[in-house]
Amino acid sequence: MPKRATINASVSPKGSLETLSQREVQQLRETGSGRVYRLFRQCALAILNTGSHSDNAKTILEAYPDFEVRIHQQDRGIRLELLNAPADAFVDGEMIASTREMLFSALRDIVYTQSELERQRIDLESSEGITDYVFHLLRNARALRSGLEPRLVVCWGGHSISRDEYQYSKRVGHELGLRGLDICTGCGPGVMKGPMKGAAIAHAKQRIHHGRYLGLTEPGIIAAEAPNPIVNELVILPDIEKRLEAFVRLGHGVIIFPGGVGTAEEFLYLLGILTHPDNRELPFPVILTGPKSAEPYLQQLHTFIGATLGEAAQQRYSLVLDDPAEVARQMARGLKAVTQFRRERNDAFHFNWLLKIDESFQHPFEPTHANMASLRLSRDLPLHERAANLRRAFSGIVAGNVKENGIRLIEQHGPYEITGDKAILEPLDRLLHAFVEQHRMKLPGGSAYVPCYRLVG
Repeated sequence: MPKRATINASVSPKGSLETLSQREVQQLRETGSGRVYRLFRQCALAILNTGSHSDNAKTILEAYPDFEVRIHQQDRGIRLELLNAPADAFVDGEMIASTREMLFSALRDIVYTQSELERQRIDLESSEGITDYVFHLLRNARALRSGLEPRLVVCWGGHSISRDEYQYSKRVGHELGLRGLDICTGCGPGVMKGPMKGAAIAHAKQRIHHGRYLGLTEPGIIAAEAPNPIVNELVILPDIEKRLEAFVRLGHGVIIFPGGVGTAEEFLYLLGILTHPDNRELPFPVILTGPKSAEPYLQQLHTFIGATLGEAAQQRYSLVLDDPAEVARQMARGLKAVTQFRRERNDAFHFNWLLKIDESFQHPFEPTHANMASLRLSRDLPLHERAANLRRAFSGIVAGNVKENGIRLIEQHGPYEITGDKAILEPLDRLLHAFVEQHRMKLPGGSAYVPCYRLVG
């Protein structure tokens, strides 16, 4: 990506942001060697770069090598001084309002996450401790709305999709919005934007003035999927596992749209949880859907789930083809069942405490070459463990495709090697090959896709 126009500016939060301590400001002001500063700089650059057509975090960072953020503490809070910032984030010298909101949301989340880790009050070794940590992160971000009946629909799908698929996701979002439902996505482009845009129009029609367009992301992927401007609540979780848990704890139902390896990773995560014996009776509506043109993709993914996880996993979702209104009707009915279930068991509407998430889905997976090669992809594993390892395999491919660290590892050591049973590797190979042919690995229009993986039977 060539270097683009830049601007210098000074911005302060609109509304309120908790005053940072002198120590927190010092952490962020450590230029060059400060890990917290580098993390905030990366997230800030991604937010300021909203609208970019690149999905490569490394090239986005390289396009603005001179970008700096300086944090100044004031009596009434803080002020950010931006040097060599992307000019597209400003209009006549003033930062776009949604960009400013998201910029300070990133600061809030990164500072709080670091402070909690340093205080060592959290238990990241147990499942309960990790869930409690996710709860506190979401509460600090004011994402938990107690008292509201279940109406938050999580929409997962790809950023690299066709125009037809994008328009379909927008139509589904419109139908959801007409029924008063809110939207939660990964906050980027493509399917992460379409449902929000459709719902925003529907909310305006229904005179709903406080619609929620919640975006959940994490530092490793935010530069590749910069937040879209419709997002009015942005939360940055520490890693992909905390982000995925936040989706299923906050959301009351999930819609899966066409996507690539990232969407498959999310789908496997969800199915691995829902097929756990402890969740057998727990209602959680899941719908796999897309336009008529996406039927081959939907069938490929459905067939892959059957071949690797079996019929028990397929029974945890419904498949709806080319019918946005039916998707919304099914979701609305499913949310009524969720509401009744939680009322009967006195479970919170705003955080799904009763959902059992096995520790294998909670601990961060580092996609190194050694870790990818040691994954067990075997039919002999219990269903939820098989799903967990398949999820990790897809997570590694996502890292090799778009995350800065993953891209660098592939450049240094070549493609990841993924080993496993023939009964799993063959359907996996067919699915990944289809993703490549359908341009679902990277944004279309760029250079030909070079696989970051190799399947070894």
